[in-house]
Amino acid sequence: MTSVVATNQTILVVGGGISGMTAALEAAETGKHVVLVEKNPYLGGRTAQLYRYFPKMCHPTCGLEINLRRLKANPRIQVLTMAEVTGISGTKGDYTVNLKTTPRFVNENCTACGECAKVVTAEIDDAFNYNLGKIKAAYLPHAMAYPQRYVLDASIIGTPDADKAKAACKYNAIDLGQKEETVSLKAGAIVWATGWQPYDAEKITPYRYGEFPNVITNVEFERLADPHGPTGGKILRPSDGKEAKNIAFIQCAGSRDENHLRHCSRFCCMGSLKQTHYVQEAYGDEGKSTIYYIDIRAIDRFEDFYAKVKANPNVSFVKSKVARISEDKDRNPVCWGVNTEGYVRYSNPHDLVVLAVGMQPSVKGVDIPAEVMADSSGFIMADPQNAGIFGAGCATNALDVNRAVQSATAAALRAIQVVNKVARAEA
Repeated sequence: MTSVVATNQTILVVGGGISGMTAALEAAETGKHVVLVEKNPYLGGRTAQLYRYFPKMCHPTCGLEINLRRLKANPRIQVLTMAEVTGISGTKGDYTVNLKTTPRFVNENCTACGECAKVVTAEIDDAFNYNLGKIKAAYLPHAMAYPQRYVLDASIIGTPDADKAKAACKYNAIDLGQKEETVSLKAGAIVWATGWQPYDAEKITPYRYGEFPNVITNVEFERLADPHGPTGGKILRPSDGKEAKNIAFIQCAGSRDENHLRHCSRFCCMGSLKQTHYVQEAYGDEGKSTIYYIDIRAIDRFEDFYAKVKANPNVSFVKSKVARISEDKDRNPVCWGVNTEGYVRYSNPHDLVVLAVGMQPSVKGVDIPAEVMADSSGFIMADPQNAGIFGAGCATNALDVNRAVQSATAAALRAIQVVNKVARAEA
């Protein structure tokens, strides 16, 4: 059974990405008890799936590792992975929250030795790498995963694979009898940090994502470039495995569009500028990038980064909203449109097209099991009528990592104020 100790002075943080981890740490390090709930088997969210941050081009493992050290050392934080909130009742200072926990089928005895994965033959889609490949059905989500424990996919429970995994484990860590559970806990305040998800590129029908294999999304490209990704860091075409040296990046793919996402997702321009570095690093001067854009959003400290990319002779900028994508006989995607600087029509073939899809909330305001205010895109807004639930990070807006962390710190401070008032009232 999942054991949770919580009172009306506990802060519940929903979502274990960079924002949720930040909010939990900030609250716990002021002396508050925190329960951190994450639906995935690991913490870190989409930040863990990045290859590098902009503008410094450093690896996310640095910041995540520091946060994980802080979290492991803090006894005031209880982490529940593979858990989701199913209900919230009560009011500010006195919430009752219902959770559903999904079995991992692996307990705390796991040493991440990997013996279970060696004997399992079944494979599943690799969710961490955006389903760009397959992994064993007994798996460690990624090298830095916390908790550092394997997961048995539910699809093999009751099959010989599950029995083989249990027999291979020397530490009695495989528990095939684990069941889905429901847990109820008290909380004085709630930080909702469920993060974001990429917009579904299949909805942008002129770009033929899902039909043309060499049209991919920016989040998929991020995993392709990572040495720990499905291709070992080689930028290869999905259709034939050949090197992709001539790459198009299409900005605002579904963003700033009344038919898709109304808002600007802010990070997409910088993300594509960053990804041109991956092409250059992989192929040197043979690597060519073309950025099709409406406007480039690179404000504040990002302007210098943009200027350096623009000065690179191997990166071209075409001011145009690509109208459609076709495919030639060699399966090269061809971008069609009009360059508004000179109004010249183009039909440019590329080895690979990367759609800079926008950011939308993973859990929209209308889907949260509590009364919260949300804008037209589903992002949480401050709600004076329910002043004990606070949005954080990309649950509140489209934000880069730095601004998401700032938002999470602010949400933690507001939650601390609520439970401080509860404590004073009960003193």
